[in-house]
Amino acid sequence: MIENLDLFSKEFHDFFSTLSDAQAVKFLLLGVVFVIVVIALYLGVFLLLLRIKNKIISYFEKKKGRSLTLQFIERAITVAIIVYFIVLPLGGEQIAKSILGSTAVVAAIVGFAAQDTIKDMFAGLQISIYKPFDVGSRIEFEDGTTGVVESMTLRHVVVILLDTTRAIIPNSKANSMKVINYSFGEVPRSVVFKFHISFDSDVEKAKEVIRKTICDNPLTLNSDEYDKNVPNSRTVYFLNMLDSSLEMGATVRFPSNIKSEVLKDEINTSVFKALKENGIEIPYDHVDVKMR
Repeated sequence: MIENLDLFSKEFHDFFSTLSDAQAVKFLLLGVVFVIVVIALYLGVFLLLLRIKNKIISYFEKKKGRSLTLQFIERAITVAIIVYFIVLPLGGEQIAKSILGSTAVVAAIVGFAAQDTIKDMFAGLQISIYKPFDVGSRIEFEDGTTGVVESMTLRHVVVILLDTTRAIIPNSKANSMKVINYSFGEVPRSVVFKFHISFDSDVEKAKEVIRKTICDNPLTLNSDEYDKNVPNSRTVYFLNMLDSSLEMGATVRFPSNIKSEVLKDEINTSVFKALKENGIEIPYDHVDVKMR
């Protein structure tokens, strides 16, 4: 190899020695232009592939939505293109050989340094294939981390917490922990509400006010199909007679993408307002103090 390079250098030198100064300058300029054109074409192909990748990803986003699987594939393709067009041409392997002496040492050091990264990449692949959760899923990990999944990279999952801050969780950890997915399969969720009215209140009227308020709320899935002859069609129930109030109960169903805190605020506020507007007393504990 070295002998061939020496021979080429000698022939190249002999060739240049036969040229005039003007011809040599012209030849060099042509060589520079050729190199610039080749580099421009190379970068053009690189940028074109990235653009094509973005177009394809955008197409599937419109069809399927921005899922974790799509995010993982997009980043994997980007890394592959960069490695093929930038890392390999720069001769990373040859440089590493000259610095460290052998590919065995390079492999050992790279493998040790990248084992967590490789583990996260494989865990991300498993998550994207089996989908225990997806973008927009409301989840709770066994360590108590609760929030909505925002995105996933080759390295980690981003979760928006209840206070809107972001938790960055490595894919390997997210894949190994038990997770409660409140949005899995888009199954509607439900919450039991309890409301208290005074003993002097009209129970049937209170049940009707609460039922109508819940069914009319756009956040709920409860339908206004009450039939006196069908007991299971009821939404509101008279549950208990307590010491100072009558306890009414209601099971409210709602879509999985609605936060339970939002629903509770909406229902409690609207029912409280409706009971007061209809003259139904809401009792509360109070103490009478008599001075002697």
